[in-house]
Amino acid sequence: MLNGHRTWLFENEPVVVSTGTVGGPFEARGKIPNDFDLLHDDIWLRQDSFEKAQKVMIEEACQKAMEKANVQKEQVQFFLGGDLINQITPTTFALKTFGTPYLGLFGACSTSMEGLALGAFIVNHGGSTCLMTGSSSHNAATEKQFRYPTEYGGQKPPTAQWTVTGAGVALLKDKGDGPRVTSATIGRIIDMGLTDPFNMGGAMAPAAVDTIQVHLKERGIDPSYYDLIVTGDLGHIGREIALDLLIKHGYKIEEAHFQDCGLMIYREGQPVLAGASGAGCSAAVVYGHLLNRMKAGEFKRLLVVATGALLSPLTFQQSETIPCIAHAVSIEMGGGAK
Repeated sequence: MLNGHRTWLFENEPVVVSTGTVGGPFEARGKIPNDFDLLHDDIWLRQDSFEKAQKVMIEEACQKAMEKANVQKEQVQFFLGGDLINQITPTTFALKTFGTPYLGLFGACSTSMEGLALGAFIVNHGGSTCLMTGSSSHNAATEKQFRYPTEYGGQKPPTAQWTVTGAGVALLKDKGDGPRVTSATIGRIIDMGLTDPFNMGGAMAPAAVDTIQVHLKERGIDPSYYDLIVTGDLGHIGREIALDLLIKHGYKIEEAHFQDCGLMIYREGQPVLAGASGAGCSAAVVYGHLLNRMKAGEFKRLLVVATGALLSPLTFQQSETIPCIAHAVSIEMGGGAK
């Protein structure tokens, strides 16, 4: 099951039987609105704080996933997930609603695939027959914590990215119909000494490349094995850096087959600068848009490499560098190579 040093092969291939995705008004005007289960026209979600609005999105995404799978909350044995806000409180408070045994995770924007990797590990080894995993972010809540409240109207450089207001959840079972989780490669901390919190894509790109290289080597496969390799919110700048590094390291990878969640969610003309980001970005794009395309037969093998910048307001204020990480999960229709 452990293949090499950092890669797990899931011989029982846990199944993503359903997903739930929720977005905000800015996402409703984006490129993939039809791939969300629920879109809100109010960034407050009729709550009195942005953090409470984020909590509601998580609850709604969970509810949608359970409804589509015809599963009651009492049947869900565990929930694995987190977000970007202090002590992952939106996720924690949301899970009070369901009373589900809960494993809180913080991997910044890599949390979606960290949760899917760990969830698949648990199901693969019989630790659960039914669990949920997911992550979320809220533009205004995240901006307030990591940069400046949006009301300030502070100008950002072109390297900055727009935090997604959204949530994505997957319901994972040991049996059923749907895309199967076949492997995962766990990332390690890569810190290139960058300190600019407005250039997350550039900071995270080397971590994505490190994990992709290890995944391909330890599985003994070529990039062409996958119909699509997609990173999590590197944006325009980070994606270009990652692609250049992979080519420099000898990997033949077609540009069309190397995409980024942060470039899929918004349309041209939306003021997102270098692209989208946030723990809800890869969760919403993968569990909505990409799995819908997979189910429609557009591709059969997908490698998702969610990236995370593991800084905090405290470390930024103390002029620390930005440690980054990336976790890779392969999702396949009909099962993968053993």
